[in-house]
Amino acid sequence: MNTNAESYFTEGCGRCPLGGTPACKVNNWTQELLTIRSIIQECGLTEVSKWGVPCYTYQNKNILLLGAFKDYCVISFLKGVLLEDTHQVLELPGENSQSGRIIRITEVAQVMRLQQVIKNYIYQAIDIETSGKKVKLKTIEEYYVAPEFENKLNAMPELKSAFETLTPGKRRGYLIYINSAKQQQTRESRIEKCIPMILQGKAFN
Repeated sequence: MNTNAESYFTEGCGRCPLGGTPACKVNNWTQELLTIRSIIQECGLTEVSKWGVPCYTYQNKNILLLGAFKDYCVISFLKGVLLEDTHQVLELPGENSQSGRIIRITEVAQVMRLQQVIKNYIYQAIDIETSGKKVKLKTIEEYYVAPEFENKLNAMPELKSAFETLTPGKRRGYLIYINSAKQQQTRESRIEKCIPMILQGKAFN
């Protein structure tokens, strides 16, 4: 994993063998990322490296991340759900995302058009962080449990006990994975795959 945010812009996050090679996704979005970076640096944030990507902080509190994917790069606001999205540019990074919101970027011209919007959202995010506002997250009890998984838990007391002793984050990971399957057969197959890991107290990821 990279410890220096500077190296991300040339070598990527270091989490896969493509890091530091021409095939790294960062190389698809070098100009876009550097343009976004220059805008962020005008807003008084500190650049560090966390989770292998550039993380921008204010008074040691995480405000946003930069990231590169195959078809786009993103500005990821960690408490984006609390932002007033007056310009309708924020998106869910994933269907199960609760707190984060992203601005999806596909060209430098788009960054330049949104330059003031990006700055306004950054200042808004700083205000949210310094005010102490928190995102109200769903509790694990509020997550849907697929009938197939509930039946398996009831049929296997040792599995139910092991699942209930997992941390909320680990349980959430399994529920999201199982629930995202559209067909019953797929859900049942995923449950069988998860059973050994649950019994060992492991996280799905």
